[in-house]
Amino acid sequence: MEPPGPAGAPGRPWDEAKAFYDNLAPKKKPKSPKPENAITIAVSSRALFRMEEEQKIYNEQGVEAYVKYQLDHENEPFLPGAAFPFVKALEAVNTQLRELYPDSEELFDIVLMTNNHAQVGVRLINSINHYDLFIERFCMTGGNSPICYLKAYHTNLYLSSDAEKVSGAIEEGIAAATIFSPSRDLEVSEKQLRVAFDGDAVLFSDESEQIVKAHGLDMFFEHEKAHENKPLAQGPLKGFLEALGKLQKKFYSKGLRMECPIRTYLVTARSAASSGARALKTLRSWGLETDEALFLAGAPKGPLLRKIRPHIFFDDQMFHVEGAKEMGTVAAHVPYGIAQKHKRPAPEKQTPNSK
Repeated sequence: MEPPGPAGAPGRPWDEAKAFYDNLAPKKKPKSPKPENAITIAVSSRALFRMEEEQKIYNEQGVEAYVKYQLDHENEPFLPGAAFPFVKALEAVNTQLRELYPDSEELFDIVLMTNNHAQVGVRLINSINHYDLFIERFCMTGGNSPICYLKAYHTNLYLSSDAEKVSGAIEEGIAAATIFSPSRDLEVSEKQLRVAFDGDAVLFSDESEQIVKAHGLDMFFEHEKAHENKPLAQGPLKGFLEALGKLQKKFYSKGLRMECPIRTYLVTARSAASSGARALKTLRSWGLETDEALFLAGAPKGPLLRKIRPHIFFDDQMFHVEGAKEMGTVAAHVPYGIAQKHKRPAPEKQTPNSK
C-alpha cells in the first residue's frame, strides 16, 4: 500500500511523499567560516536593503519616530537594495565551493554592518530570513560608526551608501566603495558572479592620473611608454581582485575554468595601443589577471557595462559611476586618488539606519 499524502491527499509514490515531508523539515544552514580564512564582505544595511522611507522619517521626525516606525513594521521585510544581487551572487558561488570543497573555509562571508540599535535590528534579521540570505554575522553599533570594527572582522571589502564612512575606511587601508542603485533595472546572472573594475585609482595607484592632471594626455602617453615594464603601485581594490582570483583557481584546479562562477573585467578609459600594455603587465607582475580587459580610449563605459551586466562596477570617478547607473549597472564609487581632491560630497546627516 502506498503511504498517504499530506492532509488526507490520495496516496503517491514513496519517493514523492518522502520528498514532500523532507521539505517540511527545517533545512540545516552551513557553518560560517572563521573570519581569518574567509573573504569577508561587509555590507551596510542601506546598501543591502532599500530604506528611503525610514530615512525620510528620521530626517523629518527624529530618532524616536524612526525607532517606533521600525518596531511597528518589523515583520515587514525591506525591499532589496543596490548590493542585494551582488550578495546573492556571492552566496551562489559559496554553494558551488561547498560542493567541491566540503571542508574548506575559503568562502565569502557576508557581515551586516549598521549603526542601528539592537531593537531596530529585529527587522533586519526578519528581512534576511525572509530572503533566505546566509548572513550570520551582524555588527549593530547603537549609533556609533562601524568603521573601527572592519579590521576586527578581517574585512576584504566594505560597501556602504555613506560616502563619508567609505572615505574613512579607505583612509584605514580597507577596500571600500559607495554603492549606488541604478536608474533602471537590468537582469544579472544568478549563477555567475561578475565584477568589473576600473584600472587607475581602483586596482592601480593614481600615479598615471596625477600625470594627466598635471601635464596632459600627451605627457601621460609618453610616461606610460617609458615605464611600460615598471609595475604600477597597487590601488585600494587590488586585494579584492586577488581574493577573487584565489577562489577562481579553486575551480580551475577542478577543470572548471570555462564553468567558473566568478568572472572579472578590467574596464578602463586607457587606450590599448598607447597605455594598455603597462596595465596588463602590472597585473601579470602581481600574479593576477582579469577574464576580460576592455580598453575604451575615453569612450563612455555605460553602454559596454550594459552588455557585460556585472553585479557591481568599481570606478574612482563619479562621471563613470553616473554613466553606468544610467544604463542599469550597479556602480560603486571608490574615493581614492587625485580625482577626489576636486570635489567631495557634503557629509550626510547621521542616521541610525544606514551605513
